[in-house]
Amino acid sequence: MENHIEQIQKSIEPLRQQIINHKVYAAIQDIEGLGIFMQYHAYAVWDFMSLLKSLQNSLTCTVVPWFPKGSPESRYLINEIVLGEESDVDMEGNRKSHFELYLEAMCQCGADTAPITGFISELMQGNALEQAFQKAGTPEKAAQFVSNTFGIIGSNKDYVQAAVFTFGREDLIPDMFHSIINDLHAHFPERISIFKYYLERHIEVDGDHHSHLALQMTSNLCGTNEEFWQEATEAVKTSLQKRIDLWDGVYDSIMARKRVTV
Repeated sequence: MENHIEQIQKSIEPLRQQIINHKVYAAIQDIEGLGIFMQYHAYAVWDFMSLLKSLQNSLTCTVVPWFPKGSPESRYLINEIVLGEESDVDMEGNRKSHFELYLEAMCQCGADTAPITGFISELMQGNALEQAFQKAGTPEKAAQFVSNTFGIIGSNKDYVQAAVFTFGREDLIPDMFHSIINDLHAHFPERISIFKYYLERHIEVDGDHHSHLALQMTSNLCGTNEEFWQEATEAVKTSLQKRIDLWDGVYDSIMARKRVTV
């Protein structure tokens, strides 16, 4: 199974490099540019949580009465990840999900939270994705990104969900982006401190401990089934392309703002 992991990593490396070297990072030169980035990225942070909870539903018993379900090893792996993602700590030590922490960072930065919170509000009222996108004014590329994720969730294939969760989301933000945030924080600490903390927690928790757990989970679920591994690989490639498209949307929005303000 170790060989399968290496094969996926090799096959997706060109797409990963496109994401890591995307021109959007250099385009973020001020607080306003970062705010636009966050307005798009918030959707990826949110649907990451939805993918995570879908996996938990698939791999563990989340209904009453409770019964043992699936592999105890898989139950441990997903529950450990959920614990960290859904109930981490903020800068003051208060329990927060990473998404709630991200919303706080957006508010501090001055980013517009209305689209993402409006979108969630529409879903909570029972509206379908497309209707929620329309009513909330979700950016087109963000809507396409979320739709792809929910297509994966709707497949009910836990091995595909696990692979996308593992390879399509972790360690995709380059050092260049962290340098930009550090520079902005040096000038505007009262506007960037929560987002800087969020990124640091992402590296500390998601990029290390959770990535190892997720790799093991994917290996366990795909097992020795060659068709599972192939299907998982193709789904990861599609998800990474959607991330590139999402970053293209951010870049276009940032550049459009610059043309207006010049």
